[in-house]
Amino acid sequence: MRPLEGIRILDFTHVLAGPFATRTLADLGADVVKVNSAARAPGDAHQEPYFAMWNRNKRALALDMTRDEARANCRDLCLKADVVIDNFSVGVLDRWGVGYDAISPDNPGVIYVQMSGMGEGGPWSNFVTYAVTIQALAGLTHLNGVPGREDIGLGFPFNDHAAGLHAAVATLAAVEARRSTGKGQRIDLAQFEVGVNVLGPSLLDLFANGVEARPTGNDLPYDLAAPHGCYPCAGAASDRLVDERWVAIACMTDADWQALTQVMGNPAWAQDPAYATAAGRADNSATIDGYVGRWTAELDAVDIMERCQGAGVPAGVVQNGIDLVEHDPQLRASGFVMDYGEVDPVLGPLFGDRLPIEFERTPCDSYYPARPIGADTEEVLGDWLEMSADEVRDEQERGHFR
Repeated sequence: MRPLEGIRILDFTHVLAGPFATRTLADLGADVVKVNSAARAPGDAHQEPYFAMWNRNKRALALDMTRDEARANCRDLCLKADVVIDNFSVGVLDRWGVGYDAISPDNPGVIYVQMSGMGEGGPWSNFVTYAVTIQALAGLTHLNGVPGREDIGLGFPFNDHAAGLHAAVATLAAVEARRSTGKGQRIDLAQFEVGVNVLGPSLLDLFANGVEARPTGNDLPYDLAAPHGCYPCAGAASDRLVDERWVAIACMTDADWQALTQVMGNPAWAQDPAYATAAGRADNSATIDGYVGRWTAELDAVDIMERCQGAGVPAGVVQNGIDLVEHDPQLRASGFVMDYGEVDPVLGPLFGDRLPIEFERTPCDSYYPARPIGADTEEVLGDWLEMSADEVRDEQERGHFR
């Protein structure tokens, strides 16, 4: 039995942040019912890689929320739910008549998680947001680049993942609070504030010292550590940038530096007294990076990593997707990349990442791929609302469940 068995979650989320939250809860055993419609997600949405990635372990219910009858069914489902979660703009569920204020009087234990971009209230609450805009507004884009470039961006929806994890934790906290109070509650999660929260040290430096954070690339802004960066290696499969090989090396202490010099064969340049201390190395980081880069450029990235790690020096290959899926021995040993055992007609063989948490007593090792829109409508309505198959089919023929 998985930890969240018996918890019913009605999932109105879309794209990444919300679906990542509910996928996590589904992996933990909750009965997550994904609410969607062909009109809102036209075509074979389940065959989109994003949809397939973030909607596993969920049952798929089709509801056309433009119809009053479907909204009535949705209200009945909300009355049976433990958790209702959405990442729409503020107020969508309220306009459908299934928001917290409409449901909680008759379902006092229900928990609503509203994870909009900007949160409820404030002059920007109705902003439409995606990862690139949230990360820009939150200051993550500004700090991610190299000196002189505040426009580079993360190139990865980091804030969506962070917001999804915050939403999952908030849900668990509210479920636990309900155990002692018997009551649910509404949770307002602003994805924007999640991103700002990540900048804690930078904000503290500004408040305490008046120092505005700037992009630092691979340098640490608040620690003296050198060498500390990514260095080119041999073994590129071609001259294309995408095939370049790199290794990250981080000398956090004098002992790390001394061990690295031994790995490099104690070169004469490394004996400069100015490099004996962290402060001295930081002052000469560009020169040191040049020397280290020339050393790594002649060697294989994996070999450098293993030699450094063998000497106690933190180092890691800058891995790409092929490295992670096909070559990484750690992930292979843990079985992190798994085969669903199914072949999708569009996506082909289905692979995924398992939940990166292992429970000794309540293992969470059951996974099934994302389901097509409405694939489980009859089953869900039977389980949650005790509707007969004939009743469901009749409603489907009327166009309410699509």
